Amino acid sequence: MNAARTEMWAAIAPVHGAILDHPFVRGMTSGGLPEEAFARYIVQDALYLADYARALALCGARAADTPTLRMFCAHAGEAVEAERALQDGLLTELGVGAQELAAARPTPTTRAYGDFLIRACSAGERHEALGAIVPCYWIYAEVGRHLVAAGSPDGRYQRWIDLYGGDEFVEAAEGAIAAGTAVMADLGPGARRACLSHAHQAAVYEWMFWDAAWRDEGWPEGLEPLPLPGGP
Repeated sequence: MNAARTEMWAAIAPVHGAILDHPFVRGMTSGGLPEEAFARYIVQDALYLADYARALALCGARAADTPTLRMFCAHAGEAVEAERALQDGLLTELGVGAQELAAARPTPTTRAYGDFLIRACSAGERHEALGAIVPCYWIYAEVGRHLVAAGSPDGRYQRWIDLYGGDEFVEAAEGAIAAGTAVMADLGPGARRACLSHAHQAAVYEWMFWDAAWRDEGWPEGLEPLPLPGGP
């Protein structure tokens, strides 16, 4: 690892360890993860992808070079479509219909994580945007690698594992990690701390996302958010 990559991973690693130890993630390899928790996760992930795709497009627009611009624009379309295809198949198997998905609303964690990414990628500096966007790639690739080694007795969980532990996703993740760590090369101490702070916060949101599905997180009764025009 180069110095910037080592430093960014150090900001993420403790959260990654907590994710691997979370009962949701452990339940995928044991087969003991309740189906309803997995269904909640997949529904929220489908909602999250709308904001994630916008954040990737914003990163592309602010890229320092054409290859990075092309990479993030491609990820905003192709990578998200690959995840959407997996979700569509899994939702059908989990008994979640199109109407139920259309009626779903983001949990507090889904809304907060999406807002964090959009704010970082639109109003933050380039290094803050990249710091915020990289952990989703990096954590999923590492979680996928870990789970592939263990496998799952449940075919639905195994398909999820195969996507994120597969070569195509790992290659996409490596491209994003390279862009995120390259931007750190010329940063001063304050900007470097800001980049790493955004990376750590994004990693914490990743843990919270799995935990929210596990706990069946919701809004206070009667205080659910109203639908956003044109959004989830």
